[in-house]
Amino acid sequence: MYTVPTFCGIIIKNTKKVVSMKQNKKIVSDSIIIGAALFAMFFGAGNMIFPPYLGLESGEQWLSGFLGYYVADIGLAILTIIAQINHNSFDNVLQPLGKRVANILMFAIVMCLGPLISIPRTCATTFELSVSPLLPRADVIAFSIIFFAVTLFLSLNESRVVDVVGKVLTPVLILGLLFLIVKGVLSPISNLLDVKKIMSPIGSGIKAGYQSMDVLGATVFGVLVINSTLQRGHTDLKSKRAVTLGASIIAGLCLFVIYLGLTYLGATASTFFDMHTSRADLLIGIIGILLPGKIGLAFFGVIAGLACLTTSIALTSSSAKYLQKLFSRRLSYKAIVTGICIFSAVVSSLGVERIVALASPILTVIYPPVLVVVIMSFFHKYLTPLSYRLAVLVAGLYGIADAFAGYGIRFFLMDYLPFDSMGMGWILPSTVLMLLGLLQKVRKNSK
Repeated sequence: MYTVPTFCGIIIKNTKKVVSMKQNKKIVSDSIIIGAALFAMFFGAGNMIFPPYLGLESGEQWLSGFLGYYVADIGLAILTIIAQINHNSFDNVLQPLGKRVANILMFAIVMCLGPLISIPRTCATTFELSVSPLLPRADVIAFSIIFFAVTLFLSLNESRVVDVVGKVLTPVLILGLLFLIVKGVLSPISNLLDVKKIMSPIGSGIKAGYQSMDVLGATVFGVLVINSTLQRGHTDLKSKRAVTLGASIIAGLCLFVIYLGLTYLGATASTFFDMHTSRADLLIGIIGILLPGKIGLAFFGVIAGLACLTTSIALTSSSAKYLQKLFSRRLSYKAIVTGICIFSAVVSSLGVERIVALASPILTVIYPPVLVVVIMSFFHKYLTPLSYRLAVLVAGLYGIADAFAGYGIRFFLMDYLPFDSMGMGWILPSTVLMLLGLLQKVRKNSK
């Protein structure tokens, strides 16, 4: 027979097991829910245009290009979210840079996610994927005005319509793409070309990952993920990390399947399209081959267009709220939203390809400093503010030099940097400057 203390010990032990099982089930279920939401945040209709084009230019080496793209896009985006979980916000991640530098970098991120690149690209993508194939004579300027008039109205009027449309459209779009990918795998468009059309598929994949801007988007999405975990009762750091990691894995696996399939479709279309084909035209062409007739184009056009509109509204609202906070509420939310929509309408008339060309040097400059500060945040307790500032400074200088290299103006020192061909030549100089910044800490400890 058990003594009373032994019996009580068994009950406590079994109770702990039951509680632990319930906690684990809750972590798993919450990870699935938040992971699905995170997937919807990252997966914008505009992102569909980059993987197929990467496959087109990589040819038989499409898998290498895809891996570069996936790591630079989703891999680093998830790393950015985890960094925010560790520090409670992206503002805290940037804090060692000093208030002025942190504000400048965050302003640049918001402008890229907002009126400078992302918001205009949603309109341009909608026009080229949804309108132009069905109405070839449609006027892009008139469409831009209509698109941003709707964006303005729904951004000023908090509406559940956007949430409902987003929740319905994302699953439909995903199912449609999966059907397209399965069809393209079972009945390939053509044989893979054994000749690549670019020098470095991995480097091109990394650049395409930058263009997707999911790492920059993660600086905003991280706040939403943190709030979701807290609302679901995960207040301790261990539980928050577990849910975030689980959600990131779920979102990452889903995006892996979609982007892998789209890259493969682009590679199999290499014999039908050349490098002069625009990204939007390539995707439309692939859909037209796999789903002949206007029905397939109309289906994807409507779904992709409405998904882009939903993204435009979300980005406009988020950008306006940040800018209102930055300007200490001296400007009203309504005035900022109106200004964003007018500016975005003008930029969107340039078209997807010109916006991508405009974005390339800007993102080339911004990405290295952002990635450096995110990576360094995981070693925060060992570093000094000087380490952060020196490493970010040299990363920014490399980004500027790399942007000039895109225009044929190349600095000879770049030839000696490892990983430069992949657009990641900032790794060595940033590491060296980071270590130099630690001398300040060593000197203090030696006194």
